This record gives sequence, C-alpha cells and structure tokens, in this order.
Amino acid sequence: MPINCVECGKRAILKRPKNRKALCKDCFYSVFEYEIHETIMNNKLFKPGETIAIGASGGKDSTVLAHIMKTLNDRYDYGLNLVLLSIDEGISGYRDDSLETVKRNQIQYSLPLTILSYQELYGWTMDAIVKEIGMKNNCTFCGVFRRQALDRGAAMLKCDKIVTGHNADDIAETVIMNILRGDIARLGRCTSISTGSEGMISRCKPFKYTYEKEIVMYAHFKKLDYFTTECIYSPNAYRGHARTFLKDLEKIRPRAILDIITSGEDMAIKEEVRMPIQSTCQNCGYIASSELCKACIMLDGLNRGRPELSIGKNNKRKKILKMTAGKAKEAGMNGKLNGSDNTIHNTVLQDVGNMF
Repeated sequence: MPINCVECGKRAILKRPKNRKALCKDCFYSVFEYEIHETIMNNKLFKPGETIAIGASGGKDSTVLAHIMKTLNDRYDYGLNLVLLSIDEGISGYRDDSLETVKRNQIQYSLPLTILSYQELYGWTMDAIVKEIGMKNNCTFCGVFRRQALDRGAAMLKCDKIVTGHNADDIAETVIMNILRGDIARLGRCTSISTGSEGMISRCKPFKYTYEKEIVMYAHFKKLDYFTTECIYSPNAYRGHARTFLKDLEKIRPRAILDIITSGEDMAIKEEVRMPIQSTCQNCGYIASSELCKACIMLDGLNRGRPELSIGKNNKRKKILKMTAGKAKEAGMNGKLNGSDNTIHNTVLQDVGNMF
C-alpha cells in the first residue's frame, strides 16, 4: 500500500533516517535545505560581506556542502563571498582522483578554487609519510596536517571563516572517541558548531544536526557530482570502531546520534580538572598547547627519522620538543614550517533503500 508524504500528501519515496517521516522528493529537498538554513541562522554562523572558505574534498559531504552553501546564499541573500579550498595530501590513486571531482564542482557552482598540497606546505606527502611510519597512526599525521593546511590556506585567501562538511554522525563519533580516550579537552569543544581561538580563523559546521544518510540521499536524488572511493589508508583508523558502534546504535534508535551530541554538549568538567592552556607555536606561530604545535612536533620527528617520538606522551619527546623549541627561538624561525622558508604562506543508499 502506497505511503503518502506527511508534508504534501503526494506519493512518498523515502523515510527520513532522522525521524522516519515519509516524504516525497521535493518535500525532502525543501525540509533538508531549510533545516540547514535554520541551523545557520539560529547560530549566527555568518555575517554579510564575509569571505567563506568551503573545505572541498570531492566527497559527498563537501560536495553537498558546496551545493547547499551556494543555494542558500543565493536564495536567502546571505551576502557571502564563497570560495573552494582543497588540500592535496599526496595520496596516489585517491586524492588525485577526488581533486578532479572538485575541479568539476568549481565549474558547476562557479566558485573559485585554490588547492594547497602537503608537499608545498610540509615537504612531505602522505604516501611518503606512510612509507616512513607504516599504516599505524597515519590518520593522526594526516588529520593534524590537514587542519593546519586548511587554516593556512584560508589565511592566505584572507577568508573570515572556514566551513566543513562535518555531519551529525561525524560529531557523535568524535564524542565517543574522546570519551574512550579520556580526552577531556577535545570533548569540551568537539560538539561546538563554531570553533576558533582568538586570532585564528573560525570553523563552522552547518551540518552539525544533519545525518550522513540524508546527505547521501540528497546527493543521490540531486545527482550531484561527488567522489565515493574511501581513502586507501583509512581502514585501520581508530574512528572506524566508533563508527561501527554508532551505526549499530542507530539501527536500534535513530535518535541516538543527536542524543550523543546533546550528551557531549551537556557534560560538565569539574573545576579541579586541569585543562591545557592554548598558546602559539614558537616555531610557526600556529595555535598550540605547548612550546611547539602538533604539526611541528610531527615534522620534527619525520625529518629526524624518528616519527614515533611525535606520537603519544613520553619523556624523550618532551626533551626533544624543548630542545627544538629553544633552537627555533634562537634562530628566529617564526613563520617557518621546517628548515626552509614556508613557500605557501601563502551502501548508505542500500540502507536508505529500506525506505519502504
């Protein structure tokens, strides 16, 4: 027996993963877009005249983000100057192909595109890093370098803010990971819809309350051009365990994703708990919680041929960190990433198939 759309009464073609409401295609588009618009407006994410860098990888999340930002900016007259910013991590057979998708998105959405590479910024590619360190901890290196690369790219483009495609599933997974690791500092800020320390470019997550499955559905029905291959180095990622756990919870109770985010927001930290004090890296000037930022520590380990010293907490790493910071300070290396000048400162759909 056909099921009708709860909004308009027409024949429904899907049930929303978030709340199981039946919708036709047009009503799904309308509800999906308006909820994101409400998130943007209720949280006052942007101001007219701002330049916004859209973190573009070519995947479903960033492609839908670019489409939505372009659509809502035009429809509701946000008055934003939108640009695409992509990071080339140097992963052969993966990132080079996904960047071709981003280049097509540039044309499709008529948005300027800038691509920065790890090789330019750090003197290393992820292929070279994995060759050096193996498959363990490679996502840690990539995540740290990528976050800083986006910030440096946005600064180079004189952007006011960065928007990323982090969705509700991503944020819930991060809450679980931080709880399992006992990382109170990150747990306290991972649910924030907008983050950024004083003097740093703010990052916004318009998809904070948007389910991954609905993003896939939107991209599928809109026939958006996006890249679907998983990173060749990600199968061993710690996040994968949190994702599997979250998906199992979602099958039992779809609302669990938003509830985990709410729990992360409501967790209180005892006053006696010591939190890291954020400062700036003595080597490159980037945000840090010690003498050097995590990226510089990792680069130092790679360049010394001792990458293991940049992972975890141990006395050897602390000793080297202090020595390196002291040398950097003496040499006046502010604004440099390593020994040389910084040259660029400058089948979800199958699940959804359970529709009816």
